[in-house]
Amino acid sequence: MKQLFFAAIGLLIFSSQVTAQPKKSGAIQFESSFDPAAMATANGIKLTDEMIARMPKSSVNSFELMFNLTNASYMKVEDIDDSNNSGGGAGGMRFGGFGTNRDYYYSFPDHKLTEVFDMSDTTYFLQSKLGESVQNGFGNAQTPPVVEYIKSDETKKILGFNCKKVTVKTTVKRKIMDEEKELTDQTNLWYTDELGFDFSPNPALWTEGAVLAIEGKGTNILAKSIEYRNVSAKDVNLPKKGVVITPDEYKAKMEQRMKQMRGNRNGNRTGQIRNMSIN
Repeated sequence: MKQLFFAAIGLLIFSSQVTAQPKKSGAIQFESSFDPAAMATANGIKLTDEMIARMPKSSVNSFELMFNLTNASYMKVEDIDDSNNSGGGAGGMRFGGFGTNRDYYYSFPDHKLTEVFDMSDTTYFLQSKLGESVQNGFGNAQTPPVVEYIKSDETKKILGFNCKKVTVKTTVKRKIMDEEKELTDQTNLWYTDELGFDFSPNPALWTEGAVLAIEGKGTNILAKSIEYRNVSAKDVNLPKKGVVITPDEYKAKMEQRMKQMRGNRNGNRTGQIRNMSIN
């Protein structure tokens, strides 16, 4: 009888330990809001009432992070159907309204990040590391931004997780209307160590843990819900076909693209029509 009693106690303890273990795969739904007028003002651009009236209104988009033990993907919801048929999401994230649609793939063990995007009928893989290359919307900065990370004792709950606050202070020199100005921007990150992996919906804005909220000028991202479920490897691994492109090669292609766009505008003014292509 004693053996049966202790066996039952042992089974109960084992079951409770299994239940208490953190779940290692699932999906987190994020909501991203963008206000173009607020973003422009934050970057030192003075707007008239007429300019504001002509600008696009603020927008809200939904994104999904699918994760397992080692990998994750972050994508726009409306464009994907994940292999679990649970209404996943894709299409790519816009950093503060700048940049093109792209998908983001994370490797947790080495903090490797791969941006996947299409250009001129080719799928490219642009690789970097989580937390690298803070741009923060300063697209035409004359010098690299000076970035300061300010930790805080302030905490709050997001999706039931205890989140800590870090403020990213970015200072950059930039020419606006032929006048050089020094611009300072502050963005608040809220991250948790309780998910067991490192992630940020804006990979350039990260210090540690999994970022569940980003509060900036004109741009806000917030985790709205979490669902634990099985996630297929193909949902979080890179597509099979793609061309690896280096940051220098990507920069050169974008400079070529801007040059051709300027040429097209000049051609239109003189009545000429030019075709643009990126090889």
